[in-house]
Amino acid sequence: MKSRQRTFLLMTIPALVLFFFFHTFPLLQGVFYSFTNWRGYGEWDFVGFSNYLNVFQDMRAWSAYGFTFQFAIVSTILVNIFALLIALGLNAKIKFQKTLRAVYFLPNILSILIVGYIFQFIFTLFLPQIADFLGINALATNILGSPDYAWIGVVIMAVWQATAFNVILYLAGLQTVSEDVYEAAAIDGARPWRRFWSITFPMIAPFFTINMVLALKNFLMVFDHIIALTGGGPGYATESISVLIFRGGFEGSQFGYQSANAVIYFIVIVAISIFQLRVLQKREVQQ
Repeated sequence: MKSRQRTFLLMTIPALVLFFFFHTFPLLQGVFYSFTNWRGYGEWDFVGFSNYLNVFQDMRAWSAYGFTFQFAIVSTILVNIFALLIALGLNAKIKFQKTLRAVYFLPNILSILIVGYIFQFIFTLFLPQIADFLGINALATNILGSPDYAWIGVVIMAVWQATAFNVILYLAGLQTVSEDVYEAAAIDGARPWRRFWSITFPMIAPFFTINMVLALKNFLMVFDHIIALTGGGPGYATESISVLIFRGGFEGSQFGYQSANAVIYFIVIVAISIFQLRVLQKREVQQ
């Protein structure tokens, strides 16, 4: 028995070593360099907490935080609304159910960069031409070129691409709800909305919690969507925290400073995720 346990333990060691060298060690290095003025090359000196203090006085960082949270909150809400509606439809007894499930999952397996370039073509050329032909002046210009509306284009693309994954999780949750419960509710005269609000939603509450936490965390770390669609522009209008850290750290010779920014953002994301879990899990218990 002990030999078997030792074998299983040895099987986990390679994964543990790889995780440490490719995840934990770089993380610790980043924390170390956040207390230095290292530019990514050459010599460096310890600067204490000055990098952290400078982040709070950096207007470009505040702008990036504002855009990132605006994008993440709106996208998280929209993704969960659309995903739940689609999952309810795909869970019903409809024709071509399996085919439709496969079609709705397609966006999740496409590369975000490819999706981004397709949406860039749509927003830049296709949509303005169609709007101009139909006489819709509000859509006749490229919204990605507007500092006020470019973020909407990023949200549309992100929601379209991310909804598929949440649909799968909601479908898994809906599969756990027994048909007997719905039949009993129907006999008692419960209408569709009443059945959804009093039966379906409480029963899939744990899946709602997971979807909300994962969606918000992923959108807070948005990077590929920005690079593919707007490059952070126009100006810095759609520059997310991840893009700012990447550009400042690897292209702007601010490795130490952006490491401090990354540490702060890591703490922010962890705090938000814990807060979300506690609030939503408390709601599950109350239901």
